[in-house]
Order: sequence, then structure tokens, then C-alpha cells
Amino acid sequence: MIKEFRLPDLGEGLTESEILSWKVGVGDTVSLNQVIAEVETAKAVVELPSPFAGVIKELHEQPGAVVEVGKPIVSFEVADDAGPAPSGAGGAAASVRDAGKDPGEDVREAAGQAAGESSAGTPKREPNLVGYGAVVESTGRPARRPRTFPVAGPAGSTPAATTRTDTTSAETTSADAMSAEATPDVAKTPAVEHLAAASEHPAGERPRSTPPVRKLAKDLGVDLARVTGTGPQGLITREDVQHFMDSQSAGAASAGAAAADHAGVQAGGGARETRTAIKGVRKFTAAAMVQSAFTAPHATEFLTVDVTPSMELLARLRDSREFAGVKLTPLTLAAKAVLIALRRNPSLNSRWDGENQEIITFHYVNLGIAAATPRGLTVPNIKDADSLSLAQLAQALSALADTARAGKTTPADLAGGTVSITNIGVFGIDAGTPILNPGEAAILALGAVRRMPWECRGDIALRQVMTLSLSFDHRLVDGEQGSRFLADVGAILADPGLVLTMV
Repeated sequence: MIKEFRLPDLGEGLTESEILSWKVGVGDTVSLNQVIAEVETAKAVVELPSPFAGVIKELHEQPGAVVEVGKPIVSFEVADDAGPAPSGAGGAAASVRDAGKDPGEDVREAAGQAAGESSAGTPKREPNLVGYGAVVESTGRPARRPRTFPVAGPAGSTPAATTRTDTTSAETTSADAMSAEATPDVAKTPAVEHLAAASEHPAGERPRSTPPVRKLAKDLGVDLARVTGTGPQGLITREDVQHFMDSQSAGAASAGAAAADHAGVQAGGGARETRTAIKGVRKFTAAAMVQSAFTAPHATEFLTVDVTPSMELLARLRDSREFAGVKLTPLTLAAKAVLIALRRNPSLNSRWDGENQEIITFHYVNLGIAAATPRGLTVPNIKDADSLSLAQLAQALSALADTARAGKTTPADLAGGTVSITNIGVFGIDAGTPILNPGEAAILALGAVRRMPWECRGDIALRQVMTLSLSFDHRLVDGEQGSRFLADVGAILADPGLVLTMV
């Protein structure tokens, strides 16, 4: 019996993943829950376990391919009585009601390809693979049939609005509207090869999207009725809105850019430019930063502090028995100072909920730490960091960095952050204007610790000095609140003994 395994939703409604590598080949015998592939989502690298025990019959995608959720990626040859993994088998696969049911059908339900009701009249909902995200409940209506329109045609034909050209999985956009009189030669250029019109939603029907996407569209001035939804059941995603915005500014220049692609080689044969597909972590980070920049009014303040007492404290702690084997850095003390200052300034540990017109103030801190990895910038967070001792915080920071460098950060590690720190000092940078992690009220940038002439007790002396840069969401944080928080962090680093007066 041949069983197809379709790419599941690996968490948080992600719509696609890139196949990084196969751990098996055609003809290999695999066991249940054996790792068969390594894939990269927009947030993390994930190992994919096998839902069957059997023989690999076919690998449908090659490494480097970006695959949509619900598409088949591998076929197994299994015994006729073999079924998906039973519930609780290693925590990697969940049971399926029918013994012979393809687990990919769960993904098809999540993608809107199997919406409907059971014979008993109740909504159909099969269990999904554990750890791959919840199955989307059926809405009870069939999936919207995609509409296609010609690129060029006689006068009066519908103009095309969005172009997506697959160049090694990169997505590019073209003009919002192509003239109905466009010539066939222009229409066939690589830049407009797959031109498709924006979806026209039936009169009176509201385009399907999530509240954050509707908020983003409103802020950018985008009419969702003109945007094609590429998500499950025609759901409009953030990427769809951004593609539409890009198409507005691209204009007819995309056709000329396509012709320029062929002239991008020197006479001697050397490449004059290199094009890299926008995908994976880079694509997610770009979308998140654009969203943050266009939705949250940023304000940034700077404070330069004499941190010599903190550096002396670090030296003493490293020599102490209690911290033997614990990696202590300036980031450790700065993180602890942030956690203490947040208790006195809770507005910086909050979130703006525009959909419900509420401000959510958190009584816990999931501390995000910006980490530069070979795959791009990620911001994993330490859950309930405010409940950790200094030694525990140091160990958590070290583990977070090791995991990020190894590319093993999970989607769960990246979700739920409440406030963040970025340590630009490790690159020798003194100050900057960091962009907020979406949904957070504040981010603190730590500059390099430098020996500088500084006033100390009425004299000039060489001291160790650091500049702190605080960006905050001015909807949530007033200038006074931001200033008090930054002053508290600076005071703790300048004189750690002041903590006794703050807690």
C-alpha cells in the first residue's frame, strides 16, 4: 500500500517550508518517528519525523525546494494493515480515526481542501500530527475556487494586479495594473511570466483575513478586496498584503528589470550581480520589521553610563564558588537590570491590542534576546525570566545562544516575547535605534563597553563606559515612563548596590 505524507503546518499557521535536506533515500526502510528530513520554516529549522514504518517509495521534492503546506513530499510503501502512528507514540505523531487514512488528509483539512461535515452532521475534525500545530476548524463552506485572468487581451479585459515569479523559490512582484493593450512579447518576459489578477471578492462578502492582517492593511492603505489570498481557503496573509504594496511601487519597470537581468554579465563572463532568494528566516524577519515600523510609532532615547562598578562585580562573581562554571557577561547583568526596572515601569512590558482596543500589561517577562545566526536574525525568548536568579539567568542566556547558533531554535522559543534586548556592543557598536519586535513595547540595545576619560568623584579618570539605546512604542509608553525605565537600568549598572533600594 502506498501512503503519501504531505507537508504539515509546523506551527503558528505557517504556509510553507523549505526542504533543507533528506535524511533518507528512495528504497530506505524507515521506522516510526525516525527523522526523515530537515526543513526550515520562516522561523526555525525543524526535524520532520516519519508518520509511518515502511520503505521510501518516492521523494517528491528536492533539497532547496520551498513547499506549501498540504503538498506531498514523500511516499511510503507500507503493509496493508499499517496505519499512522498511535496516539502518544514518542510524541511525534497522533492517532488517526481510520486505520487506512492518510495523515496528509489532516493537512488538507487545515489547508481548506477537505472542509465539510461528517455523516453525523458534526464538523469534521481529525487529529493533526502532534507538535505541528492545531488543525484549522472547518468553516462549513467549500474552499474558494481560485480565479485566473489573461495577462493581455482585448480592451475591457480585467487588468492583472499581482505578479509572482518563481526564481529559485524567490517571490517578486510586478505592477498593480498592466495595460489591456500590453503586447504579447512584454507579457511573456520572465518578470511577468506568471501574471495573475487580484481576487475579486463577491459583492457583500468580506475578504478572509486575520485581525492583525486587517490592521496592517488599514495602516498601509490597502483595500483587501483587491488582494489575492494565498493562505488556506483563500486566507489573505501578511505576505499577500506586502506583495500587493510592492506591486504598487514596482510599476511597469518590472518588464525593463527582466530585460536587464539578461545583461547582468560582463563581457569577460564574470557576474556583475548576485541574486539571493528571499525566503526562510530572512523573509520572516523582513516582514516582521516592516510590520513593526509601520504600525508602532517608535521613539528612541540614549543614556551613556559609567559601568565600571558592574565590570568589577562581574570579576568578583566569576571568582566566587557560587558562580563556578557559569558564563557571566555584561549582557547577564544588563538583562537582570532590565528585569528589575520592569517591575517599577510595567508599561514597557505590555502590548497594544488594537482589534479589541485594549492594552495588555504582562505580569511576567518573556525576555527576548536578538541572536545573529547563519540563517538570519532571530529573537528567541527566555520564558518567565523575571523568576530566575542571576545564575539561572546566565545559564538560560548561554543555552539560548548555543541553540540559536546551532540553528535549533524552535517556533515555541520565538513566540510570546514581551520585551527584548539586542547586544550590538559585541560588534564594537556604541549605539543605535533598534526596531521593536512586533507586539512588544520596548527593546534595549547594549553598546560596547569602552575605556574612556570620565568624571569620577570630581576628577577625570579612565572608566568603562557603555551607551544604552531604548526604543519604545509611543502608544504604550510615554516619554516620562521610557526615561524612568532607562534611568533605572543605567543606575543599576552604574551602582549595582542600588538594587537594594528598588526591590
